[in-house]
Amino acid sequence: MAGGQPTFGHGKVCYLVLPARDPERAAAFYRDVFGWRIRTGGDGSLAFDDGVGEVSGTWVASDRAASDDGIDVHLMVDDLVEAVARIRAAGGAVDEDGLHLAGERWGHFRDPEGNRLGIYEHRGG
Repeated sequence: MAGGQPTFGHGKVCYLVLPARDPERAAAFYRDVFGWRIRTGGDGSLAFDDGVGEVSGTWVASDRAASDDGIDVHLMVDDLVEAVARIRAAGGAVDEDGLHLAGERWGHFRDPEGNRLGIYEHRGG
């Protein structure tokens, strides 16, 4: 999308609410690893737009992280190995046993707040 309007349509994932003990730390992680644009709402809360401007969301103060037994959301990356390195450098943890590097390349990570999400390498335009 980059620079235009997001696409709209029935059934499109459009907004995420992520729990965080420290929303500022969470915002820095997603900005540094995935290129999310961080903004501050009128009420002072931190919000984001994903790396291509298609999905927005916010962090809510919570001691409870998104866990393994909920919805399994994956973030698209250009290069899985590079994303894993960036996740680690930004304070996240990667599930080494669940990393799939042959065929379809994907895996799971935990952000510094303990939220579990997936990463998926998209090959092709």
